[in-house]
Amino acid sequence: MTHPRATTPITNLPITLERDTATPLAVQLAETIRTAAADGVLRAGDRLPSTRALAAELGVSRTVTAAAYDQLHAEGWIDGKHGSGTYVTTTPPRGIPHGRVSGQGRGEREYIDLAPGAPLIEDMDRAAWRRAWRAAADEEPLLRPVRAGLPEYREVIAEHLLRHRGLSVAPARIAEVVLATAGTTAAVNELACAVFEPGDVLAMEDPGYQRAVQVLRSAGVRVVPVPVDEGGVRVDEIDPAAKAVYCSPSHQYPLGGRMTASRRVQLVERARERGWLVIEDDYDGELRYDVAPLPLLASLAPDVVVHLGTTSKIFTSTLGAGWMIAPQQVTGKVLDYRERTGVAPAAAGQQVLVQLARNGDLGRHLRKIRRVLHQRRELVVHTLRAAGADVLGDDAGAHVVVPLEDLEREDAVVHGAREQGIWIDGLARHHIGTQQWHGVALGYTACTHAELEQALPVVAGLLKRCGYAGSPGGRGH
Repeated sequence: MTHPRATTPITNLPITLERDTATPLAVQLAETIRTAAADGVLRAGDRLPSTRALAAELGVSRTVTAAAYDQLHAEGWIDGKHGSGTYVTTTPPRGIPHGRVSGQGRGEREYIDLAPGAPLIEDMDRAAWRRAWRAAADEEPLLRPVRAGLPEYREVIAEHLLRHRGLSVAPARIAEVVLATAGTTAAVNELACAVFEPGDVLAMEDPGYQRAVQVLRSAGVRVVPVPVDEGGVRVDEIDPAAKAVYCSPSHQYPLGGRMTASRRVQLVERARERGWLVIEDDYDGELRYDVAPLPLLASLAPDVVVHLGTTSKIFTSTLGAGWMIAPQQVTGKVLDYRERTGVAPAAAGQQVLVQLARNGDLGRHLRKIRRVLHQRRELVVHTLRAAGADVLGDDAGAHVVVPLEDLEREDAVVHGAREQGIWIDGLARHHIGTQQWHGVALGYTACTHAELEQALPVVAGLLKRCGYAGSPGGRGH
């Protein structure tokens, strides 16, 4: 292995350790170096100080620096051999610059936005949206926040999950197991603070949802990667020390596959045997176009599964309305945390969703966006496959993945698209440890239909020039 950038170690790292916090010093140090690498402060090839030198500089024991380096090495951020030094190995995740969204006019340049993760705003029924907000505004103001969420909202969520996701919650148990949240990220943060302790191990599907990773790590949770294949999380490779497992079984993010039935059974059986909590991120489970939405892990094992849902993909993240369905011992801890900290999900978004459900606009909206998104997906898949590209992912959701042979080709397509005013997403930034999957993820909701038709031939041309993956898995080993 060669490291062309550095010949002397970087000794002026911007590291501040807080000794009066519950988060272990080693966890703080690892997070600081990880963030520096992710933000580009440290770059691939930069040489780090030895554990002994860094410990002396920070005034901590060598045990602290060695533990931090061990964690970063296990995650794939650093590498090194005895006598040759320790180096940053991971290319910083490519973020999204301000002003990338077409039509917004922010920043120096506008981009046609083909990054995944956005809702379909263009086809939203504005009259229904305004009607729901007006009706919500007619409700009497609340004297105090409702920590668990409005009772009527939780009832609507229970009905929504039964109708659209096949999850049955007995009316008598709604108050015990259904909580309103401010969205998936907020819910993950509450779980990290209320359920886990600093140093607890959580196994995260890799590649996976990086915002959840950062939230968990900020709370001191030790996040370790679990490889994903075409059948979902490889259960046999989950760290035995794990206290919890995080996955998106209905539509894996970002690869787009679904966890097989046998893998689901294996996961929940292993969770019961070993005392794991399974966090099920159902970020876009309502959006399937081939068959009915897939059954939830929470239906299979409500005793060990925490189900997280959100309106951010079916309406907008600005609504700030999500939900958690979990065993009572989990919801109880979350409610205790909210009471201690004064945190509660905002009622306004909950009231809007209640109004949308009451007058039937929620169901009509879901039927409409499924139809529109299915049409957009068919356009994307047809265009890419006509150019010879392989397309991964189920007939679901709001993005597809095109596998590529290696990181060099991935970067070439991502940066080539950017140079032509199109923003797409590479798989590199979605990995926790060593990158196992290479390719690009293309969303089709943030742009208009006309912009999508304009951008797709450009992206298809870039993919064709860069070449495709040599194997169906799209993994560059």
